[in-house]
Amino acid sequence: MYTLGIDFGTESGRAVLVDVRDGREVATAVHPYSNGVIDEHLPGSDRPLPPDWALQDPMDYIEVFKQTIPAVLKESGVRPDEVVGIGIDFTACTMMPTKRDGTPLCVLPEWRDNPHAWVKLWKHHASQPQADQINETARRMGESWLDRYGGKISSEWFFSKALQILQEAPEVYAAADRLIEAADWVIWQLTGNETRNTCTAGYKAIVQDGVYPSREFFAALDPRFADVVDTKMSREFAPLGGRAGGLTEQAAAWTGLLPGTAVAVANVDAHVTVPAVKVTGPGQMVMIMGTSTCHMIVGEGLQTVEGMCGVVRDGIIPGYYGYEAGQSGVGDIFAWFVDNAVPPEYHEAAKAAGLNLHQYLEQEAAKQKPGESGLLALDWWNGNRSVLVDADLTGLLIGATLATKAPDIYRALIEATAFGTRIIIDSFEERGIPVNELVLAGGLPERNKLLVQIYADVTRKPLKFAGSAQSPALGSAMHAAVAAGVYPNIQQAAEHMGRLKDETVGPIAENAAIYDQLYADYKLLYDYFGRGANNVMKRLKQIRRQVRGGQA
Repeated sequence: MYTLGIDFGTESGRAVLVDVRDGREVATAVHPYSNGVIDEHLPGSDRPLPPDWALQDPMDYIEVFKQTIPAVLKESGVRPDEVVGIGIDFTACTMMPTKRDGTPLCVLPEWRDNPHAWVKLWKHHASQPQADQINETARRMGESWLDRYGGKISSEWFFSKALQILQEAPEVYAAADRLIEAADWVIWQLTGNETRNTCTAGYKAIVQDGVYPSREFFAALDPRFADVVDTKMSREFAPLGGRAGGLTEQAAAWTGLLPGTAVAVANVDAHVTVPAVKVTGPGQMVMIMGTSTCHMIVGEGLQTVEGMCGVVRDGIIPGYYGYEAGQSGVGDIFAWFVDNAVPPEYHEAAKAAGLNLHQYLEQEAAKQKPGESGLLALDWWNGNRSVLVDADLTGLLIGATLATKAPDIYRALIEATAFGTRIIIDSFEERGIPVNELVLAGGLPERNKLLVQIYADVTRKPLKFAGSAQSPALGSAMHAAVAAGVYPNIQQAAEHMGRLKDETVGPIAENAAIYDQLYADYKLLYDYFGRGANNVMKRLKQIRRQVRGGQA
């Protein structure tokens, strides 16, 4: 028997066909989204989007099903009747407005030219003013749930984006019968059943102990927002590993699978990865590292941790409180530097060495000792998710001279992201949540060994590694096995299907000692620029918005 895991990422969707007996990955297929990340202008339009927008086309998600599932069946030779379940994971919060039958507003001619009708991707940060309003109102009203999100709601989350639609495009808000996570929307398209998963509800839509914030709170944000839950959402939540339904005839035709094939309740890419690396209890922090990094850990008790993205009972592993934190820019920062700031001679040298530019810069940066470049950076090129929860913060590089070279900066950027992770670890440990070791998953640790050693040195923690390069998809396939009844719970599925490499990387003592010194200065800069002593970053963004004609 086999299950399918479909991982919907930022740029593409990936299907992995998995043997339920041992987690062996039989076949894989990837489909890049045709419209990718929409952050400059809408498809077919020349009108520029304002700063900090990031949208997607929901029909790209349907193409993932149509293209990848038939491909893995063909490659593997597995028959449709041998596939007992499908599970999906998604970036979050990635949300969208639809009609009552699930039709996305952006596919309707009357709404296609309105950017608020499209999917708001997780890294859509233009709703920061709405996030600020939510946080200010929650503090003023003494809302107890705010502490479970580290004291701040992010611009990336559900109600920040929903409130932005209401305030900036009330006509779109009025036309939307549903506001829904894209994760739940794709399950709706597969099964015909509209469900809301407990994971995105808890971590991104402020649902605690099965309850949303009060109607009075939403009304305090905007009287028109008072009934957002009752009119556009749902108060019923589907548990992780549950069966959302079976494939419809239409979805079966898209995929080549049998109608009625079990479909698991949707999950989030980071959260679904935890059992995929055999982590089913406290003490191990799972880091899913790609364009951004999510930090996941479970605990037996409920604690409030500064800047955490959320804590939800049963939000990751049943029986535990699941904690989430994150960095909104990691691989994206390295890609920005490589794409925009590396002189031609490095391109030529990389080509001569038969390496891509990332590999060449890693090779050259690895020749340096910690602290040798004299550089220090703040890793806020895409804002700060944890622990400051502020999308209006921006990157900083200090210590540059006329002798500074590209590999110096590349290494400093890697170190900055490692320091950002250490800040997060410290926040958890200060609240009595132990972090004994780190388990790394995702593309970055697979490709960049310098990064791995730097993270071990900076955090002073032993690092272990996912046994699959497709851990989110594997985790989704595991949840599909639970939904199909192959295993009674995700812990049993993890025991049989989870994958972890037999390898550990530990800190190098002399490196760690230097990084302790650099980390002390990183924290000084972190607090000075991030906690209000110096708001120059925010003022620069404000001027940029004014000059470009965007919203202030």
